Amino acid sequence: MSRKTLFISGLAIILLAFIVAAVLYQKQELSLLGESTYKNRQALERDGAPVKGPQDAKVTIVEFFDPACETCADFYPLVKKLVDQYPGKVRVMMRYAPLHAGSDQVVKLLEAAHLQGKFWETLEMLFSNQRRWTSGHVAQPMRARGLMNGLAMDHARLDIDMNLPEVARTIQQDVNDGQALKVRATPEFFVNGRPMPSFGYKQLSQLVKEAVEESY
Repeated sequence: MSRKTLFISGLAIILLAFIVAAVLYQKQELSLLGESTYKNRQALERDGAPVKGPQDAKVTIVEFFDPACETCADFYPLVKKLVDQYPGKVRVMMRYAPLHAGSDQVVKLLEAAHLQGKFWETLEMLFSNQRRWTSGHVAQPMRARGLMNGLAMDHARLDIDMNLPEVARTIQQDVNDGQALKVRATPEFFVNGRPMPSFGYKQLSQLVKEAVEESY
């Protein structure tokens, strides 16, 4: 056997070994994440969290999100599409994960709006105008607050409610739950407690499809 053939064979073996190792590592990471999620199922859902879709739906998408996250804004209409795709069967619950600088104040505004039943229109407005109140992935809370003046709500109450201790506790619970579930980036999705095998809309839609088939 020539040296060239031996060299190519050696490279092929090394490449194969690398691929196998990568696949095993990914499976191990997913398994560990799944075990962590199972042990922390109580951390997935929170009473009173914003929900879109019927309360009695058997499939729940839990999304940990940051309003300053561009990918969260991109995924918002896609998640809404999934809820609409399965009428009466799927709902989405939003959990706060303010990972960007300045987002901690913006989620206070969102939760204060939620207390007035204005969460979804506020979130949609912030997502659609995200570039107007973020700069270099840093949130500018005062700009976000200014944009909210165009929404029909009690603005004096909003400014008071965002500083309520219960609002701070709600957000801290979401942060703590996200940490327990090893949420390190946004958006992070769980479908009936199952984490995504890898990130992407195709993977999320497949998880939802499987959950619907198992539940109905």
